Amino acid sequence: MKSILKLSLAAAALLLLASCGSARRVSPPSTAIQQLTVQANGDWALDLRLHNFSSVSMRFDSVRLEMSMDEHVAGTLQATPAISIGPTSADVVRVTLKPEGMARIAVADALASRRSLAYRLKGTVTVTPAEETKPREFEVDDRSSLNPAPGLDGVLR
Repeated sequence: MKSILKLSLAAAALLLLASCGSARRVSPPSTAIQQLTVQANGDWALDLRLHNFSSVSMRFDSVRLEMSMDEHVAGTLQATPAISIGPTSADVVRVTLKPEGMARIAVADALASRRSLAYRLKGTVTVTPAEETKPREFEVDDRSSLNPAPGLDGVLR
């Protein structure tokens, strides 16, 4: 009889712990450049990584980011991906940009000298959490760096 009581108490404790772990949490997303490819006409094709840190799926409605390379203004990335990204997951969208002159030179120099290049993405990401109808706008200010991709001309990762 004591062992059945102990087992019942243990099962109840496990159920309580499991229900506590399923809290709904909406966290600010982050952005990063997964790959930058310089196209033949000088424009950039960017694979923009959108990361959902929330415990629920989020639909990424729009992105508007001021981009700089090595502290030189590159331009504004705008996209309306309208994709859902699962909890604590990420996905990639393709965005093109006609870069400003100094940023274009910074990227060309990094590619030619095979060195890393710092970048910054600052702006807003609008998302709609699962089971909600009202979008939420988050400010982002993400920084990282890119390196020339070995064997791929005109590509930074």
